[in-house]
Amino acid sequence: MEFSLLGPIAVTTGSGELSLGPAKRRSVLALLLLQPNTTVPLEQLIDSLWEDEPPEHARTVVQGHVSRLRATLAEGGAQTFGIELTTHGSAYLLRLPEELIDAHRFGELVTLARPEAAPADAVPLLREALGLWRGPALTGTVTSPPFAAAAHALEERRLTAVEALGRAHGTLGEHEQAAAILYSAAVNHPLREGLIAELMRALFRTGRQSDALEWFHRTRRLLNEELGVDPGERLRGAYEEILRAEAAGGGRTAARPAAGAHRTGDNAKDAPAFHVKHGPGGPLPAQSTGTAGGSDTKGTSAGSAGGAGDGSRSGSGRAGAAPRLLPRAPARFLGREAQLNALTEVLTDRTTGESPLAVVAGPAGVGKTACAVQWAHLYASAFPDGQLFADLRGFGEGDEAPPAEILRDFLLALGTPAERVPGSAQAASALFRSLVSERRLLVVLDNARSSAQVRPLLPGGPHCATVVTSRSRLDGLVATDWARPVGLQALGHEEGAALLGAMLGPERVAEDPAAARELVDLCDGLPLALRAAAAQLTARPRWRLARLAAALRDEQRRLALLSAEDTGMAAALRMSVARLSADDARLLRALATSADGHLNASVAAALAGYDQERTQDGLDRLAEMHLVDEEATDVYTISTLTQLFARDERGEGGKGGAEGRGVAGDEGEGRR
Repeated sequence: MEFSLLGPIAVTTGSGELSLGPAKRRSVLALLLLQPNTTVPLEQLIDSLWEDEPPEHARTVVQGHVSRLRATLAEGGAQTFGIELTTHGSAYLLRLPEELIDAHRFGELVTLARPEAAPADAVPLLREALGLWRGPALTGTVTSPPFAAAAHALEERRLTAVEALGRAHGTLGEHEQAAAILYSAAVNHPLREGLIAELMRALFRTGRQSDALEWFHRTRRLLNEELGVDPGERLRGAYEEILRAEAAGGGRTAARPAAGAHRTGDNAKDAPAFHVKHGPGGPLPAQSTGTAGGSDTKGTSAGSAGGAGDGSRSGSGRAGAAPRLLPRAPARFLGREAQLNALTEVLTDRTTGESPLAVVAGPAGVGKTACAVQWAHLYASAFPDGQLFADLRGFGEGDEAPPAEILRDFLLALGTPAERVPGSAQAASALFRSLVSERRLLVVLDNARSSAQVRPLLPGGPHCATVVTSRSRLDGLVATDWARPVGLQALGHEEGAALLGAMLGPERVAEDPAAARELVDLCDGLPLALRAAAAQLTARPRWRLARLAAALRDEQRRLALLSAEDTGMAAALRMSVARLSADDARLLRALATSADGHLNASVAAALAGYDQERTQDGLDRLAEMHLVDEEATDVYTISTLTQLFARDERGEGGKGGAEGRGVAGDEGEGRR
């Protein structure tokens, strides 16, 4: 006879599983198994079974459940196994050999495992322990605080075992296996910093530096948005460790197993390779098929031009590989030839003797990050001394990234010892410019809020280039730093349908080209919205495009349908509107009442109840933020999706898929 707590509550005998009855009876058994060979007071059982005030007959109910459990165990042959459920006054005691309880066996196996001292022995022990789990602990019990706390405690023990198994594989040099094990746990527990730190190290040691750094930035955002805190010492320590190793020539490491750490028993099979999904990013296609986003461009390998020579130039006295901090190239990147060519013209211009600077600007969801990162991958080889990337969090749930924080990351990546990184942004900026003045370096500053946030991060020297993305035009950078604007607009019918075809397969789109065109219109031609629509259709393979188009015609549901888990148009627009002043937000809501989305300053003033000058100033600020578009002199348009969002002051149109899961600026736009 075996008792299961690590999953659904169950009692199994040689002839099968015993019928335990309703949830409260299972809960009584669970509480007795959590305290085996110990008297459990009747009052404790009552308090655990009823979250609210228990009924007057609660004692009778519990006594009845105990009686039925006693009979069920007896029918299963409990006496043969030395199992007895007895009454002791106003308490009950389940006497049994504790090794019959899966949670007890789990604890013993974990205690025996020593992942650092004896990793080869620890791996099979920990795998056996984790193999006892059949789902969330205490499944089938009542939903009350005592059971929730007990289930949480068991889950904490499981995660600790997962981390230990990852460390054991790492000690053996089996970093692929460590990463595979830690990855699935990290996805389900994205705020567990120790787990994320171990995963980051494992990914880095398999050569997946960008994935490791993406996990840090993703977790930092979640901690800020969900808990309002910064990363703790363990997570920050792993991040800085990776940056220092990268600067010192790290990457894929062939770690030697610890002494005596040869494997015993079955040979470990290679874990499948994977990449951390961060937004909808993906690998760069191997060949071009006529689109600007498909070229096979390989950057200079670490340690070529960015090797010892860089270390001597940096003044840090440390030779190291060039930092490669770009996110992965965007998946299914299509079109944007004109914008990519414009970036090439600006960022590779060496005739001015100045450090070129481009600003990729456009509305939420138009794909600014995708365009910048795609170009950076295509031209990485033109910057052999490294590529730096930072999310400035200008349009996110939390605070924007302070320049000092970004500069610290850059300086660590460039090989500066942590103790030599200045504390002030001004001093760190000066050191950064000095270190890179003679380097051929690309800097990508994503999701900027203002020109003031960007200026301290600009490199010095004519061989560096910088590309900034923002929902704002950043006119200040144009005025003071001769930044060249590269604007992104919505996709046309042909490009939008091509993106749907790339996501869904061309055959599915070719079945109904008219519906594909309508979907592009309903999505305002925005890649983020189109990708969310494609995600809806991917999840519903039997749906034709026309069915989704019919659903999206309902303006009350459209924003909710154009969301996919933690990304969507409602969340993206919410971040833009959150940065507006109260007056400008009120003006935007007034503009949203326009019948066709076309209006001039006089009409806008009448709708908002503002005077002409106040209205014109507000329209200029909304246009600068790409929430309205000035098509011609005194001719303004507002997109349908922006109208739908602004009509509801709280953005409730997006609740169905995005409420409470705000997207951090263009990071949420997912390189679209």
